[in-house]
This record gives sequence, C-alpha cells and structure tokens, in this order.
Amino acid sequence: MAPLNVCIIGSGNWGSVVAKTVGKNAMRSNRFNPVIKMWVFEEIIDGRKLTDIINQEHENVKYLPGHKLPKNVVAVPDVHKAAAEADVLVFVLPHQFVSQVCEQLVGHIKSDAFGISLIKGIDYGPEGLKLISDIIRTTLNIEVSVMMGANIAREVAEDKFCESTIGSKNKRHGQILKELLQTPNFRIAVVENCDTVELCGALKNIVGVGAGFCDGMDCGDNTKAAVIRLGLMEMVAFAKMFSKGTVESTTFLESCGIADLVTTCYGGRNRKVAEAFVRTGKTIEELEKEMLNGQKLQGPQASVEVHKFLKNRSQTDKFPLFTAVYQICYEKRPVQEFITCLQNHPEHM
Repeated sequence: MAPLNVCIIGSGNWGSVVAKTVGKNAMRSNRFNPVIKMWVFEEIIDGRKLTDIINQEHENVKYLPGHKLPKNVVAVPDVHKAAAEADVLVFVLPHQFVSQVCEQLVGHIKSDAFGISLIKGIDYGPEGLKLISDIIRTTLNIEVSVMMGANIAREVAEDKFCESTIGSKNKRHGQILKELLQTPNFRIAVVENCDTVELCGALKNIVGVGAGFCDGMDCGDNTKAAVIRLGLMEMVAFAKMFSKGTVESTTFLESCGIADLVTTCYGGRNRKVAEAFVRTGKTIEELEKEMLNGQKLQGPQASVEVHKFLKNRSQTDKFPLFTAVYQICYEKRPVQEFITCLQNHPEHM
C-alpha cells in the first residue's frame, strides 16, 4: 500500500506545534510519506517571506519562535498546491477562516481524502449553529474526525506529557490519525462520540473566560472551582440540547472534557486575556492585538455563537454562565455581576 500523503492546513501557533509532531512521526513510519506539506498564509517578516524562513531555517519565527520544525515539513503558500495530493488533511487554522479556505479547496483534493479538525470553535450562520467539522465535511464531501484535549501549545512543543482525544466515527481513520499524532508524551484516546468531543473543545473556552474574570477580581480558587463545575454542567446540558445523536457522559471524563476545561481555566490564553480585560479595562480586541500577536481569542467569539443559538430558543436563562460571559464581553455588563450569575445559578435552586 502506498504511503499516505499528509497536508496540514494552517501554520499558527498550534498548527506549527502539530507540524513538529507530525513531521517527526512521518519520518519514523512506513504508513506516511515523510514529506509533510504545511499550508502557510504568506506574511512578510523583516523583509522576508514567512514560507522562505520556515523552509530555510525550519522555524516559524512569528508563531512558534525558538522551536525547530523537522526538515521534512515543507511550507507552501498556495493552498491548492499544498493539498492537491493529500490523503490526510489536518485542519488547524482560526475557525473564522474555515469556510473560506474549504471553498478554495473544492475540486482540488482527492475524492477519497479524509480529514481531522483540531479547531476549537463553532460557527453560527444562516442555517444556525454548526460544528467546524460539519462545515469541512459538507463543503468538501469528505469524512472528518476531530481532536481536542488539554493541549496548551507551548507545553506540547516543549514535549511535556499530556493527553488528547480523537473523536472519529470511522474506526480505521481514528487509528491512522492516532498513529500520525501520538508520541510517548502525547497520548491519545479514540472515541466515537465525535460531536461531543468537538463541542467540549469550543465550550470550555467560554468557561475559561469566566475563570479569567474571577482571577481579575481576585476571587480565589474556591470561586474558580465553582466556575469549573458550573461551566461543566452547562457544557453537558448544551451538548444534550445541540446534538442529534447520543451524548455519552463518559466523553466528558476524557482529555477533551474535564481535563481541557481545567487547564483552560488555569493556564489558557482565554483565562489570561479575560483577567487582563478586568484589570486594564481594555476591550477584547485591544488585548488580542497586544497579547496574542494579532490572533483571535476563541472564548468570546464562541460565546457570541452560543448566545445566538440559546436566544433563538429562549434558553439563555438556563445557561447563565455562558450568557454572562457574552454580555460582559460585548454588552458592557459589569464584570462584578459575573459573581451574581454564579450565586443565582439554576444548579443552586
């Protein structure tokens, strides 16, 4: 059987970390072509093209400085050329660009290719709330799995031990993707409850923003523990409301669930920026530019999509934590009222 060609769609912080892992694994395996193509949105850094820097110095100096990429990872600025021969497409780009990039790929990929989304977000469009994997699946007409987990990019890049969860309805694809992505210090469980895995990846970022509000107000660890618990309850309730299939409660015990929620509420960028939001009085947009090198924060945007979904169903009162995060970020609700929302949460009634 011919080795599988792999293309990584995206080259930001997390995308570059994934490229580092995939590149090393592909060199050690007979299952994959050792040359890994990575689509890079071209930028000029100090007068040089970012793709030239990556291909010559084997480092993404903008999004993953200080970490060398394997020499078999090739940066390609043309998404058509990057994906043309791919059997496996790894999607890891900001969720707001997914539709646009997928539309560009229509008619330019193999008919039997399959994908995996590492994108933690959801999208609200004319047809309502959609999972990112569904956008990829319907636009490109391919099977798509997902991977979510307690995976702070910097720590994965430093090869510190962690776990992740692949959600795949196709067992064969799940095992191939596990072989592509797993390392001794990056352990992966494969489950079939794909939609719940993906929802966890999006919803936990909203809770992480709430945890950051608490840190900004110096509320302490007991309050943050309550945010984590109540946030998890809202995640479970939302998954049951949204999903068409069965929602397995055990999925929330995987890395994509409680583990990712805990690390997001203590170490993630959503928590960090939300704390600065409280302490500085600056807007989310201002802090993104200052703290994230221009990259977009996922939690506040996810709260917008979730709020639209809940408002259309008159269900916002059942999700006070999600609703409060949205209102504080975008409707100037005083951040001190976040504690009021916890005090009056339906779980306490």
